[in-house]
This record gives sequence, structure tokens and C-alpha cells, in this order.
Amino acid sequence: MKLLLALSVTLILVFVIIQLYARKSQQDIETYPYTVIKTYEGFEIRQYESRLFTSVKLSSNDYSKVSGQGFSILAGYIFGGNATNEKIAMTSPVAMTLDDSMTMMFMVPKGNENNLPKPNDNQIQFKEEPAKTVAAISFGGWANQDKIAQYKKQLVEGLQAQNIAHTNQFYFLGYNAPYETTNRRNEVIVVLDSFSLD
Repeated sequence: MKLLLALSVTLILVFVIIQLYARKSQQDIETYPYTVIKTYEGFEIRQYESRLFTSVKLSSNDYSKVSGQGFSILAGYIFGGNATNEKIAMTSPVAMTLDDSMTMMFMVPKGNENNLPKPNDNQIQFKEEPAKTVAAISFGGWANQDKIAQYKKQLVEGLQAQNIAHTNQFYFLGYNAPYETTNRRNEVIVVLDSFSLD
């Protein structure tokens, strides 16, 4: 009984230490910069800066099937899978286009845009995301295909209720490492046709 109690306490301590480490690591990660323009019930309007991303096109539009594959390919590049074996800082969030074939993207850290090493994996491309105005809806927990579809639908319904026109450019944004279990943050965003505060 004492051994079981000691093991339980040890596991809890390890779990707490991992979560504290994860939270501290998140604070040090560069994030995709944006400004909130207006907040509505359930979603907000943001303006994003233009930024460069590493990207890989995936074979499916099923998040659950391809997210791990895409992450492994891009993580391999930034952890040294490139012509100079150079490590590149992780950024947040991990972005995925919600198209027929998803594209996963890692933002390139500021200052690294002009001296990126060549990827060892020729599936990896560099993609300039232009400045854009988007609507964003957030949700917690673990993302999956059904949740992403649910919040995409909610976002569209919210925009329709406010008569805000949007394009068909949807993205999923995930902010947490796989081992983080608390304070998880996910978002679905869509590029707007136009937006005015008037």
C-alpha cells in the first residue's frame, strides 16, 4: 500500500513538473502577431502581419489522420533536418489550412527569414502568408476533426448573424505541445472579404 502511494505521489509530481515546464516553454515561444480589431459574442476580428512560414502539403483533409505526419516533417526540419544541421526555434501556433488537402505550417522566427537552410526533405516549402483580416473562434481541450468542423460552423453562423462577408480560406491554429494537458488553446480562423469598423 505504501509503495502504491509513493508511486502515485511520484507520478503526480512528474505530471505537475511537466505541465509547469510546458507553461514556461510556451511563454518563451514567439507567436504569430496580430491585433484584435473588434470583439463579438463568440468570436473576434483580428489583423495579422505578413509572415514567412515553412509548410508541407498533406494528402488528406482529415486532421486526425495527417496532423501527426505534418508535424513530424516540419519538426524534423527545424530540429536539424536541413543542409547545415541548424536548429531553428519553434514558434506558435502550428497552422493548418482547411482545404481538400491540408497544408501544415510553422511560422519562421523573426530575423531568420533571409538565412534559412535548405530542407533535407523536398516536401517542405517556404510560404509567405500576406497580411490579412480574419475572424477567429477559440476552443479548449484536444482538437479533432469533429471539433474543428463544429467550431468552423459556429464561426460561419456568427459571421452570418453580423452580416460579415468571408472568403473560403479557413485555417486551424493549435497553440500547445502534445504533452500539455491543461490550458489548451485551439482556434479556427477565416479570412474576411473586407471589414470596416463603421
